[in-house]
Amino acid sequence: MIKHIVFWQLKDEANGKSKQENMQLVKEKLLSCANVVPGIVAFEVGMGGGKLQCTYDVALYSAFENEAALDAYQVHPDHQAIKAFIGSVVSARQCMDYEV
Repeated sequence: MIKHIVFWQLKDEANGKSKQENMQLVKEKLLSCANVVPGIVAFEVGMGGGKLQCTYDVALYSAFENEAALDAYQVHPDHQAIKAFIGSVVSARQCMDYEV
């Protein structure tokens, strides 16, 4: 199994929207990819905020049956379509893939 974890820090304002508005849009767009390819075992999106002092605003936790499933997800047209939007609202990104 391959775990794929990504954290994004968003700009205070982008595309005429506030950080909070863009956080919600990022979450919705990511969740639309939750079942785009076979082999997705887990797919969760969380947003920071509230009482916690967070360094990142949005987190994606996903798990794939194998590397082939992750590769298929990475190049899937639905995933590719949201990358441009996410890139336009993000100021920093961290990503890690690891096998368990």
